Amino acid sequence: MRSHRHSTQDDKPLNWRVFTQLLPYLFEFKQRVILALLCLVGAKIASVGLPFVLKHTVDDLNIESTASAMAIVPIALIVAYGALRLANVLFGEIRDTLFGRVTERAMRRMGLKVFEHLHKLDLDFHLNRQTGGLSRDIERGTSGISFLMRFMVFNIGPTLLEIAMVVGLLFYNYGVSFALIILVSVVAYVFFSIKATDWRTKYVREVNLADSSSNSRAIDSLLNYETVKYFNNEVYEAKRYDLDLATWETARRKNRLSLFALNSGQAFIIAASMTAMMAMAAFGVAEGRMTIGDFVLINAFTMQIFMPLNFLGFVYREIRGSLANIENLFELMAKKPKIDDVEDAAELKVSQGEIRFDKVSFDYRPDRPILKDVSFSIKPGQKVAVVGESGAGKSTLVKLLFRFYDVSSGNVFIDGQDIAKASQYSLRKSIGIVPQDTVLFNDSIFENVRYGRPDASDEEVKNAINMAHLSRFIESLPDGAETQVGERGLKLSGGEKQRVAIARTILKRPPILIFDEATSSLDSQSEQAILTALKEIAQGHTSLVIAHRLSTIVDADKIVVLEQGRIIEQGNHQQLLAKNGQYTKLWNTQQHNNKEVVDGSE
Repeated sequence: MRSHRHSTQDDKPLNWRVFTQLLPYLFEFKQRVILALLCLVGAKIASVGLPFVLKHTVDDLNIESTASAMAIVPIALIVAYGALRLANVLFGEIRDTLFGRVTERAMRRMGLKVFEHLHKLDLDFHLNRQTGGLSRDIERGTSGISFLMRFMVFNIGPTLLEIAMVVGLLFYNYGVSFALIILVSVVAYVFFSIKATDWRTKYVREVNLADSSSNSRAIDSLLNYETVKYFNNEVYEAKRYDLDLATWETARRKNRLSLFALNSGQAFIIAASMTAMMAMAAFGVAEGRMTIGDFVLINAFTMQIFMPLNFLGFVYREIRGSLANIENLFELMAKKPKIDDVEDAAELKVSQGEIRFDKVSFDYRPDRPILKDVSFSIKPGQKVAVVGESGAGKSTLVKLLFRFYDVSSGNVFIDGQDIAKASQYSLRKSIGIVPQDTVLFNDSIFENVRYGRPDASDEEVKNAINMAHLSRFIESLPDGAETQVGERGLKLSGGEKQRVAIARTILKRPPILIFDEATSSLDSQSEQAILTALKEIAQGHTSLVIAHRLSTIVDADKIVVLEQGRIIEQGNHQQLLAKNGQYTKLWNTQQHNNKEVVDGSE
């Protein structure tokens, strides 16, 4: 997906409207920008004045003999030269300091905007994204914004202003020939730089793509560290990563060679124009039309004009790259979430906690329906379990209830309110979940529990830990509740992570609880402990249980049996066994398997 996107951009004109999108960030600090621009003008005036002071100093020194020169050295000119040099540097430093706040605030604003936008995007986007590549796109995009703002305002504009001033002064003081050489060489340099940079842009993009790809591969492999170890695939992972690095190395080599061609062409134009300027000035001095001071002035102006011009080539190359990176960032920002609140979405008000699925059908793709005309209800305070074989659509019900996806047809109601018309924030605030796979943040156990309600007091967090029967485990740890759980909670066992998830849900205190196969991966002892905790927190709450082990839901008020996306049976445990249908078949199979396990262990 990503490679296609980059390849189609190779010949695509860059979006210069990016500049208009960045203007609001400049206008946030108008006074700073104006002061910075005044400093810029002051620095350029000082810069252009330096060669003239140097010329007059040299000419005055050249008039008298060497013996008496020191007696009549124009001290004022030397002091003026030093003052102008200092002013040039100081104005530049003050300008950069003033504008630094503008660029830093712009990066902060954009970084926050992207972060918030990513959380607004739907689950489908996040299931298909590559975390490493995405983080690189964001990093390069925000850095590109900073570069673009600083260099467009303080390098390209001032350089063009200085070129115009120098061409005008040379024309006024020395005639058309000197001004024409500078003008022609500048035009040739800019034209060559633009054409050559456009040619090599594809190599820059290839490097970026290879960089993102290798980074994504590394992060993906490290996030799945345990799986790599389970299958002894360290060498396989290293080979795959090395293949990506080889692609990156090739792309870097092409990029480096194209940069060599660009720099060589630019160096030739600069060398040719400087040689022509110095030759004309030398002939002028030899013929007596110009002084030594004029020769020095021409040399100083030529050096002065080509130093920023040489930098202009680098800046243009970087601006091309920055625009491409910012364009990727704005493409990301332009992505619309598939799940969005309706206009004037109402706050979901949950008083009883009744849930009703009404003729719900859903598919991830039109050719693969998941749920077909599903209807059932959960009365206030009831515990309803959904069972069925893998792929029957059990966990999809949870995703629909949380509105990670919208139903293809039908409706889901909570206390008679259609959740599609309620705000997502108020909906998810009303539901707590203990998922099958609890993912923890790389923080302490205490802070992971507090995540259930970030504004909770320490006492409330401790109370939730006690209710989740997590206290004894925490007390056995050297660092107690401050123990770091590692990335994604890798340092904790499945049962320990589940208890953290239960504590989080207790702290959240939602009226509706969902248990998505919360004990499917636990051993019998851990399962019983978790089930006890679940029963305690579910009292008085409406709860939906997605169950794999039927023994865990025999006490459910109602059991819904799904098969290939359809409800084929409903009732409590005894009623369903009496029907002698699919539920009975599942029950007998699990009981038989359990008996075999017990007999085998004996």
